[in-house]
Amino acid sequence: MSLPKVSSNPHIRSAATTQLIMLTVILALMPAFGYGIYNFGIRALFVCIVCVASTVLSEVVFALITKKKIRVDDLSAVVTGLLLALNLPVSIPLWQAALGSVFAIIVVKELFGGLGKNFMNPALGARCFLLISFPVAMTNFDTDCYTGATPLALLKAGEAVNVKNMILGSIPGTIGETSMIAILIGAVIMLLCGVIDLKIPASYILTFLVFMILFGGHGFDPAFLAAHLAGGGLMLGAFFMATDYVTRPTSAKGQIIFGIFLGILTGLFRVFGPSAEGVSYAIIFGNCLVPLIDKFTVPVPFGINPSEFRKGGKN
Repeated sequence: MSLPKVSSNPHIRSAATTQLIMLTVILALMPAFGYGIYNFGIRALFVCIVCVASTVLSEVVFALITKKKIRVDDLSAVVTGLLLALNLPVSIPLWQAALGSVFAIIVVKELFGGLGKNFMNPALGARCFLLISFPVAMTNFDTDCYTGATPLALLKAGEAVNVKNMILGSIPGTIGETSMIAILIGAVIMLLCGVIDLKIPASYILTFLVFMILFGGHGFDPAFLAAHLAGGGLMLGAFFMATDYVTRPTSAKGQIIFGIFLGILTGLFRVFGPSAEGVSYAIIFGNCLVPLIDKFTVPVPFGINPSEFRKGGKN
């Protein structure tokens, strides 16, 4: 008997369309987007416009060249551009933001078959590409409002930070990661609309907290833990990128394992790595392991030999 054929991600059992889901994500990103403009000024808006315009245009041009149906109306390219922009420093040259946007759509998404077939989150893939290509620009958080290191960098150096400012967002960082409150408002919107659930974010954040308690060097220090939760891209990554339908595991058990892996990896990067951050690389590495996680966690269909199902053979 042949094994059942399963289509590529994303899988969702509801009447929701991709367009509606993406529209909900865009709405949920508006608090972080709005606070980013408030915090960093009008240039943050320009970065976002450039990223979104570049991702949409890249998708249209690629479809025309390859004679495929133009699908920008599903809004996935808009979400990719907005997420990338919110993961960039406001001072980044606009041409680099545009280059990253083109990379996200053409290289990470379309060359692997388009929406549902990319093996990593396009926005994070592009961010890592820009970090490798332009490390100085990508780690320059000096603006008219802020100068000096980010709170996470200060923490890693053993210096004190203002946890209240980190929670509110009055700190240097990327456009969309600074305000923990704004990100959580967006997360609540997605949770209430049923776009995401808490399996990945909760397992990710709880595992990260346990790791920091054990290996962070401060034990159960509430201020230290709160600073690591509010600083960097942890909240943005946990709720908006680790939960990506295409690049997350399919099963509930797999999603929890995925979140635990991300929490451990983020802790390793932050505590033992040379950088104060680590969320982007943790999620990218996690995306690469999703096929393996799915292989051992997707439920076996009734009547199918489990060992044959895992190997993709026949009964």
